[in-house]
Amino acid sequence: MSEQQQQFRQFNAGHSRQPAGLAGRVLGFVGAVIATILAFMFSLAALAVIAVAAVLLGGWLWWKTRAVRKQMQDQMQQQAQQRPADGYVIEGEVIRESESVQDLRQPPR
Repeated sequence: MSEQQQQFRQFNAGHSRQPAGLAGRVLGFVGAVIATILAFMFSLAALAVIAVAAVLLGGWLWWKTRAVRKQMQDQMQQQAQQRPADGYVIEGEVIRESESVQDLRQPPR
């Protein structure tokens, strides 16, 4: 066995032991539960901070764009009050009925 393999085994021998007895297993389980609860708690705190930052950023953006929104609303009202130069615009639909679908596909004679 080479010296490098022996060092590798000695290094891993200290880190791969099972907990000794029932007390060690119980302590390991309790430690894992506590670590999981702490991780969950910190993730919720981080999520709350991100949510507050998003609301603040959205409020700031809404406040900064209020003048542009007012200008757009004024322009839309001005356009709605103006009449078209060439008369009235009449909106509607036209339905063309024909004898059959083939009549539409054939060019006129």
